[in-house]
Amino acid sequence: MKNNDYLINDQIRDPEVRVIGEDGTMLGVMPTAEALDKADEAGLDLIMISPNAAPPVCRIEDFGKFRYEQVRKEKENKKKQKVTEVKEIRFSPNIDTNDFNTKVNTARKFLTKGEKVKVTIRFRGREMTHGIPTAKQLLDDFASNLSDVATLEKEAKVEGRSMAMVLAEKK
Repeated sequence: MKNNDYLINDQIRDPEVRVIGEDGTMLGVMPTAEALDKADEAGLDLIMISPNAAPPVCRIEDFGKFRYEQVRKEKENKKKQKVTEVKEIRFSPNIDTNDFNTKVNTARKFLTKGEKVKVTIRFRGREMTHGIPTAKQLLDDFASNLSDVATLEKEAKVEGRSMAMVLAEKK
């Protein structure tokens, strides 16, 4: 976090500000000069927290401590974020039954771990001209085999020389 994310002390140019004291009590709306004097008396900084409010909200607090708390909160929020990964499963339109079932089971494992699965069928050579209906049928079968654990997030669609769909875990 950079110092210029917040205006502090003499950087505050607004004529009036709403001030929050060091203990969190609302001190009310006052001229900026008076707020700066109060912060100076306490040996702390005047930090503008909400510049878009009318009047802007400032807090009397030690800027170093304030910045440390903000960084800690950001790290805590980052830990709580859940990043869903998209796993891709590829095969061709003339896949064998056992291979197909293996791919379905792999997708099932990914889905139960909470990840999304992108199922892609690649077309080579002349498969583009004749393989699209069979590929659509294969993707529909794939989705129906996983209907107990997955929902269709993105319909099967041709993208260049492949056809793809996205499955997500059922909630």
